[in-house]
Amino acid sequence: MYSDMKQWCEIRQKVLVEGRSKRSVLREYGLHWSTLQKILEHSVPPGYQSKEGRPKPKLGKYLDRIAQILKEDKSVHKKQRHTAKRIWERLKGEGFTGGYTIIKEAVADLSRKQGEVFVPLKHEPGEAQVDFGEALVKMAGVLRKFKFFVFSWAYSDAFFVQAFERECTESFWEGHVRAFEYFGCVPKTILYDNSRIAVIKIVGRERDLTKGFLELQSHYLFTSRFCQPRRGNEKGIVEGAVKYARLNFMVPVPEMRDFDELNKYLIWCCGHDQDRKVRGAKATKVELLKEDQEASLALAASRFDACRKQSTHATSLSLVRFDDNDYSVPSRLAHYPIEIKGYVDQVRLFHQGEQIAEHSRIWERQRVTYDPIHYLSVLEKKPGAFNQAMPLQEWELPEPFFWIKGRLEEQNGISEGTREYIQVLRFLENHSVPTVQRAIEKALCCHWVSRDLVGQYLYPDPIIETFCLDKHPHLRGVVVQKPNLSLYQQLIGERS
Repeated sequence: MYSDMKQWCEIRQKVLVEGRSKRSVLREYGLHWSTLQKILEHSVPPGYQSKEGRPKPKLGKYLDRIAQILKEDKSVHKKQRHTAKRIWERLKGEGFTGGYTIIKEAVADLSRKQGEVFVPLKHEPGEAQVDFGEALVKMAGVLRKFKFFVFSWAYSDAFFVQAFERECTESFWEGHVRAFEYFGCVPKTILYDNSRIAVIKIVGRERDLTKGFLELQSHYLFTSRFCQPRRGNEKGIVEGAVKYARLNFMVPVPEMRDFDELNKYLIWCCGHDQDRKVRGAKATKVELLKEDQEASLALAASRFDACRKQSTHATSLSLVRFDDNDYSVPSRLAHYPIEIKGYVDQVRLFHQGEQIAEHSRIWERQRVTYDPIHYLSVLEKKPGAFNQAMPLQEWELPEPFFWIKGRLEEQNGISEGTREYIQVLRFLENHSVPTVQRAIEKALCCHWVSRDLVGQYLYPDPIIETFCLDKHPHLRGVVVQKPNLSLYQQLIGERS
């Protein structure tokens, strides 16, 4: 009733300033004596304050049980912890007869009391944090999930984001390499969570690190630190960057052709964000970043080879397996040992230190990628398998290739014509498709086509220079006698 602040103020002024008697004010406003005392004691209405909590007879004996459930939940993944509704359902099974609302209020009250309190931390220049996030992208018209790597400086709050197909060793490495090159330096210290990419085993505060992580650390010489288990708040800077990047760079869902376009967009976003000043900071991110860079280590002289290596043997089908997918090698190397280097975007294949093939990385499972050129030497010996050869099924070549195939089969028959066409295709082992296409087009203008004719057109006509004595004055005095052609007639006469 007396929440009207204007009336509250009038009553206080009349008694405390004008000196009106309390009895006259009581009669004028129809107040109770205790209400007037409250107005004079408080400059604003204090509101209702209960000295004791309302009794909850149905809940009383179950409060300890609720507290126990909440305590046990701390050791469980947050996605599998009890909701208030689930606690209510369990308590009903234990005899509770009250409603859901009272349980919901009790859970909220106990959760506030059990909530952990944190201390703000001061970060020095040269420290960074790393984490992965997940988001959606519409790529080539298809909505799909992807992982994004976030590298964040703890002091300046400047960060670097890159998108990858999967969170794995190769993307972990490549993310670091790109971040170091983007900022032009290496932090002295980097803080991580306990991902299996980096940590084999946790022993107290010590970590047994993976070989791959140690290789990266040895190359760039930074010091690593790791959060305590289930203490992601310890790397709150990068977790905030993950959330900020998702909400600001990926809302609405970006539409991109491929990962190259997506990553160029993310780099632009990171650079644009550096002009922002974080609440409470003394300067913009780009200005504070200079202090981070000055306090950091120099880049290594060479780029870290961010690939996963594997040794194997090529099969009889000239294939090697990497990450549950098959990649072709030249058929001459079937059954030979092959070293595989798997990058985030490529798979490179080596034999005795020499690169013998390169393929785009496949991120699906149980797929095969062929290079048709790898199988031409085998098909030359087995031309009957040409039309059914799996590596050639999706090989798209310009029309002149099919025209010359028809001409060769018409001239030489199906079997020999196909064999000679395969010999023409083998020019692609050393020449590009456009170069061979131009040679084929020239050959098709002739009455008779062949593999050798195409080969002649692959090379430019030789430049013939006329010999000139101007550049050789010492030869001017040399006299060469004219041959006596009648001698040749004598030779012919002797033979006959």
